[in-house]
Amino acid sequence: MSRHLVTGVALAIVAVGCLGGFARTAAAQDQKPGMVLPVFEVDSHFPTMPDHMLLGGVGGATADSHGNVWVFHRPHTLEEGNATENGYVPAPPVLQFSAAGRYIQGWGGPAKGGPYEWFNRGGLHSAFAECASCTSQRRLNGDGRPGSGEHGIAVDANDNVWLTGNGDGDGQILKFTKDGKFLLQIGKGGVAADSNNTEHLSRPAAITVHAKTNEVLVADGYGNRRVVVFDAGTGAYKRHWGAYGNPPDDKASKARQATGPGPQQFNTPHGIAVANDGVVYVSDRANNRVQSFRLDGAFLKEGFVKRESKGTGTAFGVALSADPQQRFVYIADGSNERIAILDRTSLEEIGHIGGPGRKAGEFFHLHSLGVDPDGNLVTGESQGYRVQKFIYKGLSTDAAR
Repeated sequence: MSRHLVTGVALAIVAVGCLGGFARTAAAQDQKPGMVLPVFEVDSHFPTMPDHMLLGGVGGATADSHGNVWVFHRPHTLEEGNATENGYVPAPPVLQFSAAGRYIQGWGGPAKGGPYEWFNRGGLHSAFAECASCTSQRRLNGDGRPGSGEHGIAVDANDNVWLTGNGDGDGQILKFTKDGKFLLQIGKGGVAADSNNTEHLSRPAAITVHAKTNEVLVADGYGNRRVVVFDAGTGAYKRHWGAYGNPPDDKASKARQATGPGPQQFNTPHGIAVANDGVVYVSDRANNRVQSFRLDGAFLKEGFVKRESKGTGTAFGVALSADPQQRFVYIADGSNERIAILDRTSLEEIGHIGGPGRKAGEFFHLHSLGVDPDGNLVTGESQGYRVQKFIYKGLSTDAAR
């Protein structure tokens, strides 16, 4: 496999002969003497897709407790004529790869008369079998953008797979076994946005399961503006909260503020993770920030990620390093196409990985990320149509490394 070194970074260009040209690696960004940063190698051959199978836009990418990588992508976003006329087909929505990148299985999609509601693919609910055989794969929302739908994915300690969708009208989350057997639906589609609704969601973005309390926490963020918590076994509602632990207010302005006090309401809560010590981290995408809370919703701390940035937001996905102290918080910065590295204690940015581009280690609309038990990073690109893996190599205080 071809790999090259990256660390918490400003990018530098180096020659990598095995890639047949130049690839991007990194030197440390503003690294102060004694500052510790994680070091990674990007695996440019990860993953290996089966022959004649294609990835669409990647909504979610994560890893389970065994190091397997799970991907939730949008088969319907493959463009018309994108090799589908020559025997290529879109992969199933949910994909599992081994730690080395070997394809293990794929499943999911709408089921006629099935026990669950699949996610709205820009207004179309065609079954996967129909989608796989058609020559036109393009599905558009009313504003002309490729349809969304399949969005967030998480795998709990029992290897159950949890999914969210952000298509028009999606108000549900789904739980499956690792081999695709349906277990539970919480909420239902077609319900109006209401951040204080205790039964349904509205275009939820991301999801995680806290094993110690057996609770599923959801960044309910495209229609609603909150974190909502359910019992992971029964689906019963537990509690919810907004930015700073405030009650959510759907009428509050979503105007972005580059300076001064942060907005008192979430704009788009887009990523969520729970640390080993029970602290909850929520990435508020268009407000360019991450906030931390206790499990009961009490606010703890806030950190901004390139707050002055415009575009689609700098705080997409959030994940925590795998060391026992979980010293680092990783944020998928989709506006600047990089992974921001924050110090977990202060929530201040101390480095970053990557930059815009199509080469290994670069990103095109970085959307989601996860960390496996060995500290390796996996990322998904919603418009780059790919997954990447960054191999953790340890810590470095050497700015020249």
